Amino acid sequence: MFENVIKHYPDFPKPGIDFIDVLPFLQDKEAFRQAIAEIDRLCTAPNIATVEARGFLFTAPLLAVSEKVQTVVPIRKKGKLPHAEGDLVKVLIEKEYGSDEVFYRRSDLAACAASGDCIELTLLDDLLATGGTAMGIAQALAGEVIGGRKVRIKEFVFLVELPALQGRKVLERIAPVRSLLSLEGVE
Repeated sequence: MFENVIKHYPDFPKPGIDFIDVLPFLQDKEAFRQAIAEIDRLCTAPNIATVEARGFLFTAPLLAVSEKVQTVVPIRKKGKLPHAEGDLVKVLIEKEYGSDEVFYRRSDLAACAASGDCIELTLLDDLLATGGTAMGIAQALAGEVIGGRKVRIKEFVFLVELPALQGRKVLERIAPVRSLLSLEGVE
């Protein structure tokens, strides 16, 4: 069902990359509603960490419709998160077309719902390719202890997965991987 909503842009942002665009979900109310319901079903942690900007679009509605989701931890590019000194954490990530860095705030983790001595997070992003972005973020978050509570990645959730690039294999060493749509043969 969802494969008819997404669009492909070959050779973007550089030759050899098939860019998968999930923004057409915003042009189809029923598909968007169904995607949010499915994401809610796949996310079992009370807290979701998500990467700008497409991740925000599919995570924020869960705060209004989900019985489980209580908190969203935004992960953003450089210069996008206002912060107090010592609050901002830089994460180096390896994307399929180069290195980058993103940031999260420890104060956002402190606002998360906790269970005992653990803060459980679902890490949600729009696309799973090589797994480099999710791996870098998961490794950084899993090293955090906030208010005596250890951060734990409970699962990864993606809108679209490209199995040929084997990102699932990399991430499953940390936590289960779930996706709404798997595109076989796309790289």
